[in-house]
Amino acid sequence: MSSDSGAEGSAAVDIAKAVAAGKLSALAVTEAALARIKVRDPILNAFTDVTAERARAKARAVDAAVAAGKTVGPLAGVPFAVKNLFDVAGLSTRAGSKINRDLPPARRDATLIERMEAAGAVLVGALNMGEYAYDFTGENIHDGASRNPHDPTRMSGGSSGGSGSAVGGGLVPIALGSDTNGSIRVPSSFCGIFGLKPTYGRLSRARSFPFVASLDHLGPLARSVGDLALAYDVMQGPDPDDAGCSPRALEPVTPQLADHIGGLRVAVAGGYFQQNLFAEASEAVARVAAALQLTQTVELPEAARARAAAYVITTTEGASLHLDRLRRRPDDFDPAVRDRLLAGAMIPAPLVDRAQKFRRWYRAQVLELFKTVDAIIAPATPCIAPKLGQATFVLGGVELPVRANIGIHTQPISLIGLPVVAVPIPLQPMPIGVQIIAAPWREDVALRIAHALEKMGVAAAAPPKIS
Repeated sequence: MSSDSGAEGSAAVDIAKAVAAGKLSALAVTEAALARIKVRDPILNAFTDVTAERARAKARAVDAAVAAGKTVGPLAGVPFAVKNLFDVAGLSTRAGSKINRDLPPARRDATLIERMEAAGAVLVGALNMGEYAYDFTGENIHDGASRNPHDPTRMSGGSSGGSGSAVGGGLVPIALGSDTNGSIRVPSSFCGIFGLKPTYGRLSRARSFPFVASLDHLGPLARSVGDLALAYDVMQGPDPDDAGCSPRALEPVTPQLADHIGGLRVAVAGGYFQQNLFAEASEAVARVAAALQLTQTVELPEAARARAAAYVITTTEGASLHLDRLRRRPDDFDPAVRDRLLAGAMIPAPLVDRAQKFRRWYRAQVLELFKTVDAIIAPATPCIAPKLGQATFVLGGVELPVRANIGIHTQPISLIGLPVVAVPIPLQPMPIGVQIIAAPWREDVALRIAHALEKMGVAAAAPPKIS
């Protein structure tokens, strides 16, 4: 078996088919992934834990099942890794923090890890992230910044920065992350890969460390739409261990990928979503609109206010979760995270109530739009990945803090739990992403459009610029 079995150019779909057919060893694929991590991760800093022996044992079990003529899952032998807020049996669930390292090791894997491994996938480790998921940059003061695979001097995005870096850097074909205000879509945009934030309540969050219970989503990142859809498909289903997993999860939607969008009605988000953009973000949306021959524009009502409501709900719910830690160990937080949580703890209750009332109104207004369109196109980030440590950028002639404004276009969507696929547009010198936003429970629509753009060559995961 060649040493590059399962290299970054190989789709997870192809790896699994070859392993299931006995043409490729799951152990060889795993060893190749571990070798890539050893060589590239010192540059990218994507991993906080590498579960090498566990991975080898799982790969051997897959190979034994194939040799015995047993049916193996649709992800047989495919390496994957998870943001370190997922419980991994035997590891303390860091959630990007210093404080959580004192927790006892998890006794059981998160539900989504169990479902990935039931489908034959091989877990190779846990990934770097922003502290307690309150981050858009990928810069962690405890573990160091995860770096961009297209330019290691730039941000990977956050808070699932290690997930974006690991997939974009070709270390693994699939990673799992979380998205509260944009933490899958931002790394996907900066690292030039595909990412899926599913409908709120679609995928189980059981045995993952929370941030904002009413906004948290878990989902996959991958280098192709086919891999993204496959990972999403195997993770679906209800889970009694997650009270937030909707009964609608009983109705899994298998993505039907096609090379065209057929009769789907797609519009471009106007107004707020066409403001405060760097040229690269505008160009990316224009390329998608041209490829799909889009002529309709829709405006999400009060999107700026929706972003403000997302901030209020995020900081207050996050502060409530962390109050005890803030009292006992304030100096062990990243100061930027600590100060925002403290601010959230001081927001008056009537303002939180107003934000929640607005949220309900806004959701109803946006759902009205989906009576006339099937999907909406919008920028994922206002810019390409900023430089590590960059504090500000100028948007609309105003100097703004980077950390607070990277999610300017993702937060109004997260607030009401819509499904989104982020697709990478391979601009030079850096890629940037576009959001494909669908109605609740219609991930299949967003994935179908993403696949069509991939087949057209408009959306593509570019090879990493590291050796």
